[in-house]
Amino acid sequence: MRVKPVPLGFVFRSRAKEEKTPVADKAPVNFSKQPRDPQAPKGRPTPKRSEAQSQRRSVASTPTTRKDAAKRQREDRRAAMERQRQALAGGDERYLPARDKGPVRKFARDFVDSRWNVAEFFLPMAVVILVLSMVRAGALQSVVLLLWLVVIVLIVLDSAVTGFRLRGRLAERFPDENKRGAVAYALMRSLQMRRLRLPKPQVKRGERP
Repeated sequence: MRVKPVPLGFVFRSRAKEEKTPVADKAPVNFSKQPRDPQAPKGRPTPKRSEAQSQRRSVASTPTTRKDAAKRQREDRRAAMERQRQALAGGDERYLPARDKGPVRKFARDFVDSRWNVAEFFLPMAVVILVLSMVRAGALQSVVLLLWLVVIVLIVLDSAVTGFRLRGRLAERFPDENKRGAVAYALMRSLQMRRLRLPKPQVKRGERP
């Protein structure tokens, strides 16, 4: 039986084709990698499942219309006002207005709340004086005028003493803090009745702040 010879060109072409086979086809497949999220942008690593879920929730909660955005702003503003109201009642520093925040302002409030102030009785005394002034009597009118002068002088003197003492205590307690406006803030608070002050007083009368 005669064997048909194999052409040399066929042998060389087969060997060259085997050498050109991509190396990537022979590389082992790593099945341990997490499958790529189809929503993840190309060229970036696939986020974890928890991160992807949080991103989807944030996208889903984003308002899509102007009406939804306005409603969301009203809800956020209402929630912020409620937190501020609770902070004014309880003294939570995190949600207090900017004018009430900080250790300096808190010390000024405690300093005023811990003592008796003549200015806090200005409103009830003003009501009494107003009622007396409505009585048409010559002698009583003179008494009312004198009473007005006494009340004003006492308030001015008491406020001056309070401001002087508070300024010294602030300089001693907070030498490196910004104390601008703290004395005026305390004097304005002293004009209010204790039960109407906001934030609510956190110290008792006679207690050293």
